[in-house]
Amino acid sequence: MKKIILASVLALSTGLAAAAFVGPNSAPLMTTVADAAKAADDVPVVLEGFIVKQIKGDQYEFRDNTGTIKVEIDHDKWPAQDITPQMKVRLSGKVDRSKLTGFEDIDVKLVEIIK
Repeated sequence: MKKIILASVLALSTGLAAAAFVGPNSAPLMTTVADAAKAADDVPVVLEGFIVKQIKGDQYEFRDNTGTIKVEIDHDKWPAQDITPQMKVRLSGKVDRSKLTGFEDIDVKLVEIIK
């Protein structure tokens, strides 16, 4: 019984926000800008790196050690703390592709500051 409770506590403390189903028929999780840029529409992503600048409105440029990519972060997805280009963040979301223009951006659902 103690092992079950301990396992539950550990699972909850490891960050459920980045959790997803992994199994038959599940999309692979992209973890780098280079992989995300080549991924199909709606593929889940969890990227770690830096938001380097605002492009316009809710569009930003994100960089990791494999390149840069455009991300869309709605105002209600930002944490309560300000984020600078020097702060490492984790973005969880999905690839957003247009049938007409190809790659659009990463639609971010969660922004976390990595300390």
